[in-house]
Amino acid sequence: MTFEWLVALRYLRSPNRPAVLRLVTLLAVVGVTAGVTTLVIALSMNTGFRQAIRDRLLSVTAHVNIKPTGPEGIRDYNDLMAKLKDAPGVQSIVPAIYNTVLLSAGNHARGIVLKGVDPQLERKAGGALNHIVAGSADFSLDADGLPALLVGRILADDLRISAGDYVTLTSPQGNLTPFGMLPRSKRFHVTGIFDSGFYDYDANWSFVTLGSAQGLAGLGDVISLLEVRVVNLDDAEKVADDLVRRAGAGYTSTTWIDENRALFRALSLEKLVTALFIGLITFVAGLNILVVLTMTVTDRARDVAVLMAMGARRKQIRRIFMLQGLSVSVAGTIVGLVFGYAFAWVANKWELIPLNPEVYAIPYVPFHTNGFDAVWIAGAALAISLAATLLPARSASRILPVEILRFE
Repeated sequence: MTFEWLVALRYLRSPNRPAVLRLVTLLAVVGVTAGVTTLVIALSMNTGFRQAIRDRLLSVTAHVNIKPTGPEGIRDYNDLMAKLKDAPGVQSIVPAIYNTVLLSAGNHARGIVLKGVDPQLERKAGGALNHIVAGSADFSLDADGLPALLVGRILADDLRISAGDYVTLTSPQGNLTPFGMLPRSKRFHVTGIFDSGFYDYDANWSFVTLGSAQGLAGLGDVISLLEVRVVNLDDAEKVADDLVRRAGAGYTSTTWIDENRALFRALSLEKLVTALFIGLITFVAGLNILVVLTMTVTDRARDVAVLMAMGARRKQIRRIFMLQGLSVSVAGTIVGLVFGYAFAWVANKWELIPLNPEVYAIPYVPFHTNGFDAVWIAGAALAISLAATLLPARSASRILPVEILRFE
């Protein structure tokens, strides 16, 4: 152990320090601990929200959408799928058609998003059809030849629909009659209820086969778009550009980043603002360290004068007080990291903080920690503490031994 460390630790552990100085030192450690703990918890909560919303969102939506540039839809979609399926980074490609319809069940009715899918391909892609909570994902016709319909759990609860019930879907793309354009309606058999875990989809989405959706919309063998899931989410934009080049003219693409850019930008901004404002706690703790060292310099002025008279250099005196402040900061930072990560782990594992899924899309507050946050939080806390030591350490190194010892 160096001379500077020996003296710094002795000052911190000395039983002869004034009670006020011991109390202020303890408060400085507590301040750093509180700042680091709060910052870890806040950032892990923000990261948890971001990951949970992203995972739930992408569990029912595509990573990349290939769309036609015109309104006519995609007719030769089987040939296009065959052309794109071997592209690098592509995990699956499924056709889909979207339509907004009115669902009527008994005395209840609601506008919903109706998605027409190929059931076999959709199950392989890993969407909402793999989260059935009642009935089954069976799209076969019933005994009367009526097509199947899958509805979301929240939609089923709101309209009091159960597996086995019959509902009516009405499409705004109607039939032209002598009396004008009349909406097209068709009866469907509810075979299953899904629970994707994402409120908007469970409350507003339903699934039918491609043929049923095309018939209800009055279309031929046409789809709205191709939904692509990629191997690596971060490569979605690169894969999308490659798919558009392979598809040729007349097609464009959007990624999950494009369609949810505002949401994730808001979450990133929230994380930055949270870090800045909660970081003020650590800044206040740094001021406590400055007070501790200032009081220590005043209390130990005679000791410093003796050390300098015995040959200690000003650089060594300055380093003694800087190490003393860093010791307080390191202790608070370590304890804060332990407390913060422990709380985040416990709160995430046992779902301690429930949420209203109708508002937040998830049922509890998720906490996801990562090592990078620990590194920069610890670095920021130590940097603030180091800055707080500079002024008292400089004052200690400027003590004149002759002025202090002349009256001893």
